[in-house]
Amino acid sequence: MSRLPRVAIVGRPNVGKSTLLNRLVNSRVSIVEPTAGVTRDRVSLPVRIPTDFGERTVEIMDTGGIGIVDRQDLGPLVEEQVETAVGNADLIVFMVDVRDGITPLDKEVAERLRRVECPVVLVCNKAEGDRMAWEVDQFRALGLSAEPIPISAQNGEGLEDFFSAISDRLPVPREDEMAAVSVMKLAIVGRRNAGKSTLTNALAREERMIVSEVAGTTRDAVDVLFERDGRSFTVIDTAGVRKKSSFEDAIDFFSDSRAYRAVRRADVVVLLFDAMEPLSGLEKRLARYAMDHYKPVVLGANKWDTVGDQMTAQELSDYIEAELPGLRFAPLVCLSGKDQWRVDELLETAEQLYQQAHTRVGTGELNRVVQRAVAGRGPSSSGHRVRIHYATQAERLPPTIVVFVNDKRLIGKDYIRYLTNRFREETPFKEVPIRVVLRDSEDTGEDED
Repeated sequence: MSRLPRVAIVGRPNVGKSTLLNRLVNSRVSIVEPTAGVTRDRVSLPVRIPTDFGERTVEIMDTGGIGIVDRQDLGPLVEEQVETAVGNADLIVFMVDVRDGITPLDKEVAERLRRVECPVVLVCNKAEGDRMAWEVDQFRALGLSAEPIPISAQNGEGLEDFFSAISDRLPVPREDEMAAVSVMKLAIVGRRNAGKSTLTNALAREERMIVSEVAGTTRDAVDVLFERDGRSFTVIDTAGVRKKSSFEDAIDFFSDSRAYRAVRRADVVVLLFDAMEPLSGLEKRLARYAMDHYKPVVLGANKWDTVGDQMTAQELSDYIEAELPGLRFAPLVCLSGKDQWRVDELLETAEQLYQQAHTRVGTGELNRVVQRAVAGRGPSSSGHRVRIHYATQAERLPPTIVVFVNDKRLIGKDYIRYLTNRFREETPFKEVPIRVVLRDSEDTGEDED
C-alpha cells in the first residue's frame, strides 16, 4: 500500500512547531498560543513542497512539546504520541529556539534523536535578521550530524534551505506516491467526552489521538491522514464544544472556534453524540451550523454498546427527528468507537454522502422534476401569475440548483422548501443538503432557501 513520506516536527514546548506547520500549509491549522503545551496530539497534513524531483507531497506531523508539564497530567500521553510519530517518520525535523539558546530540554531531545535511525534536520527557529543568524552556530554543540538551518516560521524566512534539506534526506519518490493524497475530509464534531478521539483512532486503526476520561483532552482540530482499502482520507478530530460561559481561557475559545472551522473545511461532517445522553442545545447549534454551510451530515450515536434494551434504533431515530428536524434526511449510524463496532459502516456512509454531493444531474431530468412538482402544487402569490421557466444544476458540493422564474419576489420560502424536498425525493441528493437559488430570467440577482 502506497503512503506519503512522513516528516515529524519535534522539539520542546513553545519553539514554534505549530507555527511552522501553519506556514507550510498556508493556513491556521494548529492553535498557536503562548501557553506551553497547547498541542497534545499529532496533527498530520499532506503538504506540497519543492524538491529536486519537482513538487512533492509529504505528510507533515506536528507533535506536542517534549517535556511538557500538563495541568491535566497528560504529559506522559503527549510523550507517547511524540515517540510514535518519531517511530513512524521517514524524516525528523528537530526545532529549537535561537533566542533562548540551548536549554536542558533541547539537550534531552538531542540525546533521544541520536539513537534513532532515520535522518534528522536541525531547524533553528525565530532567527529573524542577521544578528539572530549568527547565534545558530551554538547549536552544533548538540552533537547531531545535521547542519543547523536558521528559519523564521512566523515570517517565512529561510524556508528555501529548509526544503532543500528535506529533499536531500527523503527517500526517492515512488511512481505511485501520489495515490496516497486524501480524497475526502471528514470532520467529527460534538460535545466533550462524546468519544470523538476514540472514533478517530478507530478510523485510523492506530492510537493517533490521546484518549482520556478527562473532559477537554483534545484542544485543537487535529487532522489525521489515514488509508483504507486503497483510498486515503483525512479525519478532523475536534475539541468538544461547550457553552461560552464555561470557557476558562483563550485556549478554550480557540478550541471552540476551530471546531466550527472544521465544519467549514470538511466535505462531510459526523455529528457524534452519546446515545445515552439527551441532545442539548450544543448539538442543535452544530447541526444548524452544518446546515447553514450545506455540509452533508452523518449522525453518529456513539457508545451504543451501553444502551442494551433501553432503546431501539428506530426509537432513537424518531427522537432525533423531533429534536433535529432540519436533519431528518441525514443518515443515522449507531456505533461503538471503543469496540470499533460499525465504524467501517460510518466511513462507508460518509463516502456515500460525499459521492451524492458530487453528483451532477442533467437539466432535462431537473425540469421533469419541476414539472411534476408544479403539477402537484403550483406556486401562488395573491393573484399574481407565477411562472417557473426551467431549472439547472450550477455547482456540486453543495449541489446547487438554479430555478429561473418570471419574478422571484412572488415565491416564498415555503415553496422553495417544497421544491427542495421534491428535488431530494427524485434526484440522487436524498441525504445531503441542497441549495436552491431563484433567479429572474431577465436579471442576475438571486434568492435562496
